[in-house]
Amino acid sequence: MIDKVKTFGFIMVGIAAIVMVGGIMTIWISGAEGGIAVSTDSRAIYAGTNEESVALMFNVYQGEEYIPDILSALEEGGAQATFFIGGCWAEKNEGTLKAIAEAGHEIGSHGYLHRDHSKMNYEANYKEMSVAHSLLKMITGQDVKLFAPPSGAFCTATLDAAEAMGYKTVLWTQGKDTIDWRDHDTALIVKRATSNVKGGDLILMHPTANTAEALPEIIRKVREKGLTLFSVSATL
Repeated sequence: MIDKVKTFGFIMVGIAAIVMVGGIMTIWISGAEGGIAVSTDSRAIYAGTNEESVALMFNVYQGEEYIPDILSALEEGGAQATFFIGGCWAEKNEGTLKAIAEAGHEIGSHGYLHRDHSKMNYEANYKEMSVAHSLLKMITGQDVKLFAPPSGAFCTATLDAAEAMGYKTVLWTQGKDTIDWRDHDTALIVKRATSNVKGGDLILMHPTANTAEALPEIIRKVREKGLTLFSVSATL
C-alpha cells in the first residue's frame, strides 16, 4: 500500500510539473536582445508565412511627435506597416491615428491601458480588448483584426478572449525586437531589425526619434534582400 501511495505521489508531481511548464510556455519572457519564449499554443503568432515580405510593427502608447516622420519614411520607401494602438493613446491623439489609417497602414489593437494581460482573467482580458476595439474602429473606420499584447505578456485567457473577439494574437519574431524604446541608438536599431532578416519576419518597433531616423535604412536593407514590406495581415 505504501508503495502505491508513493507511486501515486510521483505521478501527481509529474503532472503538476507538466502543467507548470505548459503554463510558463504560454507566457512571454523578456531577455537581452529581445528574447521571447515561444508559446506552445498555436494561436500565438510569431512569424508570417509570406516568404516574400516582412512586416514592420509599431506599438503605440507614446511618441506621437515622431509619427509624422515615420509615416513620411514609410511613404518614401513604398512600405506598408501595422500600427498596434493603445486605446488611451487613441483618445488623446485622434488626428494622428486618423493620419496613420488614411496613409493606408493597418491598425491593430494594443489594448486600452497597457496592462499585463498574463495576470488577467478572461473577463478582464476581454473587457480591455473590447473597449479599445470600439474606440479604434470608431476613429479609423477599420475593422480591427489583430491584437498585440502589451510587453508581449499573455496567458491562455488572453488567447481565449482574443479569439472570441475575432482577433489573431501577434507577437514578434525571435531576434526582431529592436528594443528601440530603451536603446536610443540608430545603428543598433537598424542592426536588430535587419540582421538575418527573412520572409515572414515580424519586426517590432516603437515611435522614437532614433526609430524614425533608422527607418529609411531599415527599408533599404530589407529591400536589398529582395523582400517587400507589407502589413502584418499581408505577411501572415
